[in-house]
Amino acid sequence: MANRTELNETLGAGSPSSRLVGLIPAAFLEVVTLLGNGTVLAVVLRTPALRKAIYLAHLCLVDLLAAVSVMPLGLLAAPPGLGTVYLSRGQCRAARFVTTTLVSACTLTLAALGLERYRYILHPLRPRPRPPPILVLGIVWGVSGLLGGLSLLGRPSPNCSLVAGPPGPFRPLWAILAFALPALLLLVSYGSIFRVARLAALRPPPPAPGPRPRSDSLDSHLSILPPRLASPHLVGGKAALTLALVVGQFLGCWLPFFAACLLPGRWSIGIEVALTWLAYSSFAAHPFLYGLLQRPVREELSRLARAWLQAVPGPWHCPPGTWLPQSFLKLLRGDPESPALDPSAGQEANTMTAEGPGLDPGETT
Repeated sequence: MANRTELNETLGAGSPSSRLVGLIPAAFLEVVTLLGNGTVLAVVLRTPALRKAIYLAHLCLVDLLAAVSVMPLGLLAAPPGLGTVYLSRGQCRAARFVTTTLVSACTLTLAALGLERYRYILHPLRPRPRPPPILVLGIVWGVSGLLGGLSLLGRPSPNCSLVAGPPGPFRPLWAILAFALPALLLLVSYGSIFRVARLAALRPPPPAPGPRPRSDSLDSHLSILPPRLASPHLVGGKAALTLALVVGQFLGCWLPFFAACLLPGRWSIGIEVALTWLAYSSFAAHPFLYGLLQRPVREELSRLARAWLQAVPGPWHCPPGTWLPQSFLKLLRGDPESPALDPSAGQEANTMTAEGPGLDPGETT
């Protein structure tokens, strides 16, 4: 009991109202992470054309593992978590290992995904050999497990924190392998894609007779926004937008967290909680950023959404011509030819209309 009281005084646990303010957005991130990554993973597994997107599926799987382990721990554990459950020394070590391993696997998978997209877009027809994805993912988990094991060395912080306390030899190595290296690879891969897209956009396209077909250019595969929202004055604008979103999201989420891990000094609980959940928001952003960046994912999501709407009873289940003005007037009259009525319903409606005032046929034209 004395140790717990001393720990409370040391951590400066917040009031229940302040914890509630932090719990609401954190719980929202948890739900978005589960739903977003689960949806994209299901789309990848259901679509034969996307089953080769192994790195995207692996990223969603890592995010889901973080959503069922790391993020609930941040919600339930005592400060620097948002809850009131105090962890023992063994539980702290387990939490430290799982957090370090999954964070490293996530950032390294992002780097592998960026390099794979670089090779697919810029060298689609070159028969150069590439390492098999199983080998790459094995290296990712090997390095992540090694970093997780190294995080257990030394004296752990009293509050299971990865940010507070002296940096030690582990944190610089973790920052280099799990942050600096993936950030450099992302910048190089997407920067090269932007450079090639810019050079391709500067070339005048050959004149093509007839209506312009749907764009299938390099630049059209790189944006999560429709073409009307991309700036027409920016050469290679979609590739530039992709570069800004991917690299900006990675640096915005992980740079403050790893910078706090490297800087000496003791951080307050409020700052540590904010930096930790800013980093965890990356798990919720990945399905939208990396899933919607691919046109096949967007098209398959649209197809599944339309199929679901057709299967659910409702006004959207009617045929396309039902809600045109003439069809709507026929529906009011009970015309058996109305697409919204079956023959039996049309006969019944005609009987009801004959007994009372109806619309003149000329009014429907």
